[in-house]
Amino acid sequence: MQDWFPLWLSLRVATIATALAGATGITLAYVLAKGRFRGRGLLEAIVTVPIVLPPTVLGYYLLVSLGSNSPIGRAWEAIFGQPLVFTPTATVVAASVSALPFVVRTSRAAIEDVDPQLEAALRVAGHPEWRVAMLATLPLARRGLLAGVALGFARALGDFGATVMVAGNIPGRTQTLPIAVYDAVQAGNDTAAQTGSTVLAAIAIVTLLVVTGLSRRRA
Repeated sequence: MQDWFPLWLSLRVATIATALAGATGITLAYVLAKGRFRGRGLLEAIVTVPIVLPPTVLGYYLLVSLGSNSPIGRAWEAIFGQPLVFTPTATVVAASVSALPFVVRTSRAAIEDVDPQLEAALRVAGHPEWRVAMLATLPLARRGLLAGVALGFARALGDFGATVMVAGNIPGRTQTLPIAVYDAVQAGNDTAAQTGSTVLAAIAIVTLLVVTGLSRRRA
């Protein structure tokens, strides 16, 4: 590949999206693992639905939710003076939404694996719930949380369908590496397509090795 902008954009977008999905996802995972409230099942379904929706459908819903005719889109345009869709920010939003369920599901499993007797001992000692989480639950679940964040990063980096729907395919602006690979295939540029695919595959393999290593240590 002669133009490496799509790779740098993908890495930047994936990093920001992972930070957003990580913070939000771990919080939601804790709420779903420990909370007992009405609507819990609905919340879990909403958080998980990006996994089962076709990426283009997810992208369509994001486009409708963030477009200039939506409340979010109008508010964004009023504050920043430009539309939200078809911008680099839109790529971050799409990647964050796609990565969120992977963080939530993996983190929730790790949180639920923590020995409840240790948490109960801290509660008996008079610690409030947030202290229990900070002293026991999250530290003991840290490997699973890191595995969830790693999976979220891989998913954010490789997102195609939702990103192309809500951010478009604008070279030098919103064209991420997966979209650049698609463009290269369409143009018959096998060298660029192979290079981009190899980079994405290598990052995915490294991420899976990290997740596998963290899972083995947990076991």
